[in-house]
Amino acid sequence: MATSALLTPAPDDRAERLVRMRRLKMARSAHAYVRGSTARFYEWLDGAGKSSPEGPDIWICGDCHSGNLGPLADAGGKVEVQIRDLDQTVVGNPAHDLIRLGLSLASAARGADLPGVTTARMMEAMVEGYAEGLSAPPEADDVEARKLPRIIRNLVQRSLKRRWRHLAEERMEDVKPVLPLGSKFWALSEEERAALDTLFASEPVTEMVARLYGGSGAIEILDAAYWVKGCSSLGRLRYAVLVGIGEGESGGRMRLMDIKEAAQAAAPRADSARMPRENAERVVVGAKALSPHLGTRMLAARLLDRSVVLRELMPQDIKIELDRLAQDEAASVARYLGLVVGQAHGRQMDEFTARRWVAELSRTRSKTFEAPSWLWSSVVELVASHEAAYLDHCRRYALPDS
Repeated sequence: MATSALLTPAPDDRAERLVRMRRLKMARSAHAYVRGSTARFYEWLDGAGKSSPEGPDIWICGDCHSGNLGPLADAGGKVEVQIRDLDQTVVGNPAHDLIRLGLSLASAARGADLPGVTTARMMEAMVEGYAEGLSAPPEADDVEARKLPRIIRNLVQRSLKRRWRHLAEERMEDVKPVLPLGSKFWALSEEERAALDTLFASEPVTEMVARLYGGSGAIEILDAAYWVKGCSSLGRLRYAVLVGIGEGESGGRMRLMDIKEAAQAAAPRADSARMPRENAERVVVGAKALSPHLGTRMLAARLLDRSVVLRELMPQDIKIELDRLAQDEAASVARYLGLVVGQAHGRQMDEFTARRWVAELSRTRSKTFEAPSWLWSSVVELVASHEAAYLDHCRRYALPDS
């Protein structure tokens, strides 16, 4: 352990390395840049984006790009494609989620060198799927039988086959109860480890474990580390905690817990919105509204005087990757992802509200183009803005001599 710890930075030295890693990650492709530039999106929204219509005040994802959707398991292991990252969730305008998803899909199409007309068809399909999703309940018990796009169907089938050993091999490189220090996991300070011990001995955590697994089995931290994760976690607390739950002849069960600091959302909230003041509680409440499979596995807590969200990682949880989007399935993928977001929004609306919102979406369509004009113009402007920013980002941070 001591030798491995030398390969990871001390807590005080993490920030500089994380900044460098984030910049390089965002330089990999324009689509990667879009996924990591939430703040830029909302800077645009604060100006030009004000032309979008005002939808009903509901919980929105706030960062609804394609990588934040994917198969998720509930506590019982049932799988459904839902929103999988709710850091930015607020009570806000559902149009913002549509614009963000549209930008992500258009960026994926550009990255796959698909024709511009394909991007236009994707926007039309996304809106069609969204409108259907507003009134179509999820078919959680029939996920294998749906007519899913090939790329989504393959992902769901892979998700359904995954077990604990797959998660262990993927995250820990082995099924042994150890988090290997290196590029993914960094050593903890004594203060961090003591704080984690206290958290996992607290009543809220033991109650969550009892709710998820039944009974009141003991919780033991087998290993813990600082987790080097995505761009949104930069500079915030992020920990992986491997725990043993319960006792008995089988020696209990291992579970991998993710602890993530909840910061203030960049997404604009509705003026009349009533939300929890604690950021972690906001994330959990938003998750329960938008993504029940995930929300039921989450807990808001305090760690090192920070607001954090604790959740169990399930083997079935996988994000959608559109780096190799094919032209013949682009529209069907866009339609399906629009449907997933529509379902997330629609479960918060009554029939009248949903029907009125669909009518508003249809109001600015032209005779030759099914997507609303405000959505198309927003996506076009955002693609141009982000591609220019991406090239400048690469010049400054990805060139060898920069």
